[in-house]
Amino acid sequence: MPYLRSFVLLGATLALASCAGQAPQIPGSTMLSGMLGAGSAGAGNAGKTSGNVLLLVPLSGSLAPVGQALENAAKLAFVSGGSPSLDVRDTGGTPAGAVAAAKAGLAAGDGIILGPLTAADAKAVTPVAKQAGVNMLPFTNDSTVAQPGVWPLGITPVQQVQRVVQAAADAGRTQLAGLLPDTDFGRHLADALQHEAAALSEPAPTIVYYDQSFSSVNQAVRQVSDWDGRGQRLMAAIKAARDLGTAAGRAKAHELQRQQVAPPSFNALFIGATDGTTLAELANFLPYYGVMQPQVQLLGPSLWANIAPAMASQSSLIGAMYAAPDPEASSAFDAKYTAAYGSAPPAIADIAFDAAALAKLAATSGGYTTQVLTSPAGFTGTDGLLVLQPDGTVKRGLAVFSIAQGQPAITSPAPTSFSHP
Repeated sequence: MPYLRSFVLLGATLALASCAGQAPQIPGSTMLSGMLGAGSAGAGNAGKTSGNVLLLVPLSGSLAPVGQALENAAKLAFVSGGSPSLDVRDTGGTPAGAVAAAKAGLAAGDGIILGPLTAADAKAVTPVAKQAGVNMLPFTNDSTVAQPGVWPLGITPVQQVQRVVQAAADAGRTQLAGLLPDTDFGRHLADALQHEAAALSEPAPTIVYYDQSFSSVNQAVRQVSDWDGRGQRLMAAIKAARDLGTAAGRAKAHELQRQQVAPPSFNALFIGATDGTTLAELANFLPYYGVMQPQVQLLGPSLWANIAPAMASQSSLIGAMYAAPDPEASSAFDAKYTAAYGSAPPAIADIAFDAAALAKLAATSGGYTTQVLTSPAGFTGTDGLLVLQPDGTVKRGLAVFSIAQGQPAITSPAPTSFSHP
């Protein structure tokens, strides 16, 4: 089954919580019941306590197929005729349309907003939600949307980097570098890498960007590896000795060839490539410029889950790690969606289901307030554990996978709880 879930790039893109702090679970095949635990200390109690659930999705325009899947998924969390009900409104796939749909839903008395889909739409709707005192769960994976009362539920670059870098650090790989696409996604990854390096008390990582051209990828690998400083001088010395054309020169060249090129200044390299062609090019250039596992641990984004079997055909990528949801966690939701609609859930349908299930549970557990939504135990949804923080960020319990022959192997299971003060 294709594994393209809530970390898809869109361009802007629970049971009872016990006193012991266990996260409530959102099962994919049953409805929810029970009460949430106490909210985070100091979280305040902003947000409505009642009202229907407003779902903002693009049901017209170019993103209509995505919007329909989101609506389908959200409806699975609601029993027909139950309370609260789901108020679905079309954004048209534009910020202006999202604002108009939000205003109409809020005027009708809705108490929480699920969506909209993209970061641009979410940023446009945020002031409207703030003015109405309503909390909001957008579907984008752009962490710049986050602020108190607004929790982007897509799996963000920050979440991906934090989890896989921590796994590398646990194995002693704390000197970081980044080889990243020259895109907004790449720059978000770079920000996260810089933050993680500081958290590890390491120097700022070397970050090199590339475009999609073959020559740019080549030059980027050469630059990030510092080949000119590490290997080029040795290669030049070998050539100069050979060029002497003497027995002494040949002997000198032979001696130099036995020397090892110094290792790179980093021992963990985060690669932001998400397409097979670019990764294949990188797989060839990395060993050529002396960046090889196990000397350097290769790391990557969650989107590697979609191409992991193909990556295994490149020997230099075997052992590379990435963080992503454990697909076993979403199997019940996948089955429920398929049974209801006749096809497997696409893209970020699981995020819409989790958002709807969380809103439905909150409605019966004190309302859609910040205090309820930021329960320190968090919630276990179709992509694993998630904890909404008072500042709008979201912590996620991702597994860490390693590229292996056949299917990727889980090298660090997804956590089932987070420690918290």
